[in-house]
Amino acid sequence: MNRSQAEQKLQQIFNIGHFYDDQWETIKRILNGERILLIEKTGFGKSLCYQFPATQFSGLTIIFSPLIALMRDQVKYLKSIGIPTECVNSGQEPEENTEIMEKAKNGQIKILYIAPERQENQEWLEAVRNMQISMVVIDEAHCISIWGHDFRPAFRRIVSLVKLLPQNFPVLATTATATKRVAEDVRTQIGDNVTLIRGNLLRENFHLSVVKIYNEESKMAWLAGFLQKQEGNGLIYTGTRVNTDLFSSWLQFAGISASNYNAGLDSESRKDIENGLIENRWKCIVSTNALGMGIDKPDIRFIVHTQIPQSPIHYYQEIGRAGRDGLPTRIVLLYNPGDKELPEHFINNSRPSMKKYERVIDALKTEPMSEWNLMRTTNLTQTQVRVIRADLIDQGIIKEVMYGRSKKYEYQYGAPQLDTRPFEELRNFKMAELEQIISYSESSTCRMDFLCRYLGDDTVNHCGKCDNDLGKDLHYNLSEYRQKMINEFRDSYFPELEVETNNSNIVNGIACSYYGISNVGAAIHRCKYENGGDFPNHLLRQTLRAFRHKFENEEFDLVVYVPPTESGDLVKNFAEKVARTLRFPLSPKLVKITTTKPQKIFQNSVLKHDNVKDVFLYQNESEITNKKILLIDDIYDSGATIKEIGKYFTKLGAEKIAPLVIAKTVGGDI
Repeated sequence: MNRSQAEQKLQQIFNIGHFYDDQWETIKRILNGERILLIEKTGFGKSLCYQFPATQFSGLTIIFSPLIALMRDQVKYLKSIGIPTECVNSGQEPEENTEIMEKAKNGQIKILYIAPERQENQEWLEAVRNMQISMVVIDEAHCISIWGHDFRPAFRRIVSLVKLLPQNFPVLATTATATKRVAEDVRTQIGDNVTLIRGNLLRENFHLSVVKIYNEESKMAWLAGFLQKQEGNGLIYTGTRVNTDLFSSWLQFAGISASNYNAGLDSESRKDIENGLIENRWKCIVSTNALGMGIDKPDIRFIVHTQIPQSPIHYYQEIGRAGRDGLPTRIVLLYNPGDKELPEHFINNSRPSMKKYERVIDALKTEPMSEWNLMRTTNLTQTQVRVIRADLIDQGIIKEVMYGRSKKYEYQYGAPQLDTRPFEELRNFKMAELEQIISYSESSTCRMDFLCRYLGDDTVNHCGKCDNDLGKDLHYNLSEYRQKMINEFRDSYFPELEVETNNSNIVNGIACSYYGISNVGAAIHRCKYENGGDFPNHLLRQTLRAFRHKFENEEFDLVVYVPPTESGDLVKNFAEKVARTLRFPLSPKLVKITTTKPQKIFQNSVLKHDNVKDVFLYQNESEITNKKILLIDDIYDSGATIKEIGKYFTKLGAEKIAPLVIAKTVGGDI
């Protein structure tokens, strides 16, 4: 098929007249059965480079993608033009995924999107053997390389699959962001005879700028002023889940329509916000970098980062989600030199300590274990267990085994010692990348040229649109008016406790503050651990404000407090003051029938749940029936304790259980 013939088919199927030169070069090679690594800027049209060949092959094209939002968008689009397309991912019901895989086996699907992690699923492993596959596509291929900005161990399984394929089997790996080192690593892993096609990375419509700001309140104030003047809709990126809530609440307080998004939200909420972004329901969405990847919205008019990202590659990837329609787009980084502590924290904790690796090895030396049992035995988080597990499998120290339909991990006797040198090398590499984004923030040269050169494109020199090329030096100082407004906001900002479940009458509750971002945490710590006496009255006043904000003038039949583990009568005395002020009856009858340990010593939800399961007893159970209960505690962390009490009171017939606490920790929300 020559280019002219291909473009006739392109018009018939996709209603697109012509290929870009790089698109045709890629497609021609794919149709020839070659392996390609395609590096092109966001918005270039990389997806057409595999969607068109997929329509020309007789069998199934499998696209491995980590982006559920992209899957949903692409499936909807391809179905609308008559191409049978489906996706398999964790956001769908198991029955739906099973039905789709049956269709794939029966040749009823042309294109199948699937998350890389799905390769660990036994049902998928059995189904894929019976599919007639014509092409394999690896989207976001930088995730293959440990030197990439978003390495994912599951991508290694794709590499293993590709190596089993014949040399003339078409394979396409695509990404918008890969340094020369990453590109070479990906090419090496995919195998011999991989052709690299790298395009021009200049985004001509971007107006890049950096604003020097020296505290969080100035960031809040600058954002409000910027959004009140800026046309269109856009994204505000923050470094933590807590800050998505904090900044979006502040913007709403300032009269700007905003929503917040992060990976901690449930699947339905994420879908709704993604749809809201497409529909321009809000002026902006405040998000971690979880939002934006794979969402096909051409007119995102601005992106603001309130926190420096981990590298220039992260930054180019994230801002690449804006301005795909080619119209002028504002890209702003709010830069405070002290902000580097957060990315340093992420880098230093991207690999657990060696003691934690040893803990997993020692546990598996005793017997093979599932992921869940490893978490129970080692007191490590799920993320830590998964990182350690992937590294130990890579180094041949453990292996994955199936016991029936149950997956476990087994120590390999005679295995080599753990080699920590690659971890330290990677940590040093990431620290060097962080220094580069700091250099970008402090640079006086063309900002677009800086980013493109870092990614291997040295053709820009001057974009003519960034603050440096225009001779601007941008700073921001907080005005008295904005400071007063922020103070008023902080007095009315209360974190929600999301505890509602289907098997309990507990409702979402409220905290008067976050533990880690205000003086509330310091006051609690002083009282609990430094013999500071009862919680001070300013905490009582703020907690009562939180109660009225959430529950207004609602009446409760009983105030019950969580029995202490190590804080003596602090919570009891605080609950007495709350009950007396609100004029609700106080009950001291909730007790523990077995000894528990402080929840803070447990690192994962499995052990936190085990610690409090079936430990509570109410000494006059009939008092709870049909009652509305206000449940008081000092600190909310995982929510395991409050949820367990909610479940217990529900069994006793409580009509409603409403949690009220002094502070919510930020640990689970980073």
